[in-house]
Amino acid sequence: MADLLPLLGDPQPERSDAARNRALLLGAARALVSRCGVDGITMDAVAAEAGVGKGTVFRRFASREGLMTAVLDDSERAWQAAVISGEPPLGPGAPPWERLVALGRSRLETTLVHADLIRAAGGFGVRSQPAHAFTVLHVRHLLRELGVTGDLPMLATALLAPLEVPLLDPDLHRADFPVERVVASWTDLARRIVAD
Repeated sequence: MADLLPLLGDPQPERSDAARNRALLLGAARALVSRCGVDGITMDAVAAEAGVGKGTVFRRFASREGLMTAVLDDSERAWQAAVISGEPPLGPGAPPWERLVALGRSRLETTLVHADLIRAAGGFGVRSQPAHAFTVLHVRHLLRELGVTGDLPMLATALLAPLEVPLLDPDLHRADFPVERVVASWTDLARRIVAD
């Protein structure tokens, strides 16, 4: 299955100094996000944190949105690796239903942790197309393994929609965000799709 999924690939091959700068800048941006939140990130701040000129940041990422996308893509690559080869139940080795439920919980948790970053990277609060396509294809695969028939691309997309920023947005900033309630409701929705 892994060969069929559109992964967020590694950056294109680059000179060693460019790769070093990229890693330095992404590390600086992640550190600033941890300390200041996404709203506090500017190209100037990243350049200062990394100890490089602002032009280096712009040459590397072109814009703040490009920088935020690169930071988010690092997280998405790690999440994809956990789905493809990580520990069960998110990774291989668990029954498909357990993997599907683990995916729902993990995707929700990832959305909650990175909601501001997702907004900053995508403008509309959506993940990049390759990240979304990977997740949809994986859910389609799990639904197929569970014997679900019908329009699997549409079912997978509908199943994932409640786990994304645009639909969660009204409640995301609540201190008492109902994680367990959302997971339980999502699991009920998944169960109904699988049972049909």
